[in-house]
Amino acid sequence: MVKVVFLHPDLGIGGAERAVIDAALALKSRQHRVEFVTCHHDPNHCFQETKDGSLKVTVVGDWLPRSVFGRCMALCAYIRMIVAACYLVMFSSIQYDVIFCDQISACIPALTFSGKKVLFYCHFPDMLLTKRQTFLKRLYRGPIDWLEEKTTGMADCVLVNSKFTATVFKSSFKSLSHIQPKVVYPIPDFSAFQKPIDPPGDLLPKQARVIFLSINRYERKKNLGLAIQALAKLEEKLGSLDKIHLVMAGGYDDRVVENVEHYTELRKLTTDLKLDDHVTFLRSFSDTEKRTLLHNSSCLLYTPDKEHFGIVPVEAMFMKCPVIAVASGGPLETVADGQTGYLCEQSPESFAEAMVKITTDEKLKAKLGQAGHDRVIKMFSFDAFTKQLDSIINDLVPSVKS
Repeated sequence: MVKVVFLHPDLGIGGAERAVIDAALALKSRQHRVEFVTCHHDPNHCFQETKDGSLKVTVVGDWLPRSVFGRCMALCAYIRMIVAACYLVMFSSIQYDVIFCDQISACIPALTFSGKKVLFYCHFPDMLLTKRQTFLKRLYRGPIDWLEEKTTGMADCVLVNSKFTATVFKSSFKSLSHIQPKVVYPIPDFSAFQKPIDPPGDLLPKQARVIFLSINRYERKKNLGLAIQALAKLEEKLGSLDKIHLVMAGGYDDRVVENVEHYTELRKLTTDLKLDDHVTFLRSFSDTEKRTLLHNSSCLLYTPDKEHFGIVPVEAMFMKCPVIAVASGGPLETVADGQTGYLCEQSPESFAEAMVKITTDEKLKAKLGQAGHDRVIKMFSFDAFTKQLDSIINDLVPSVKS
């Protein structure tokens, strides 16, 4: 048994959080001992496993600010993680053999004082997640970018979530050419998706014949407006949206300014395009509701460009829901174009062309859906993910028998 502690900045309900929770569950299934240290955990805005005691969670440093008057969010996140790391190494009674550090590498120097192995999971280089349009922004980000690269190289092992991210890692961190990150697809435990499906109730429009679904956090980088614009383009092509509906389901936290602002922007876009009667917005939802949404939807619209991996398309395919996604990043590795869905240009026109196929061919959903399910079973099994992660952990601490 290896004792693994996960250090994560914010245990909310995003894809990154789902990935590390599934990693913890995978290791726990191999009899390793796992627990979390995080800077924030809200029992009313988290995944079930961190709420019901399946995974022990310790919160450190939540009193520290997340921003300074809405700015310096990266710096504040770094400071919060460094404080959490110092607590783990110097003050906590948690026993561990491996520290599984997630997303933010700035805390790794503090973690090395523990004398334990440090594994860093790089979902995507942070330096690429923000623009530098002004001199002040470049001045602010310069030291942060340098710190990210140097501290990432201090980890004993680096994991990435896709071949695409591995390529970006190599091109972004020039000084780390000697490091070959290991690709570990963040595959969920699909046993949760095999539970009974609850009836839709008020979750979905009762009269809709075709339901398009978008699942993503309310963040501008997720390109959610594309789904709404594509629906408007679909109306142009068909002449009507009779019994066609779009459900925009997204992770939402009212503490996050961007979530609040972008939700308002999307509602305004919907009104401007005169689509209010054909679009439903859901702000956060449970795992049970996600199963219901995927089971009853005709197709998933996955709009992010250059998404690092994208777990939602894999979940959708497992639930026999076809996927229309932007042809870049992780979906190039998960979605088989023309077989389990469609890979499209990042434009309303391209998405609408694929949506027409789903709308006009009643047999297509079942055909693509079954092919998607078969692809997930063959290529993205939780068992294979568990074996790979278990092997990596045991290789890091070979003296500890598992």
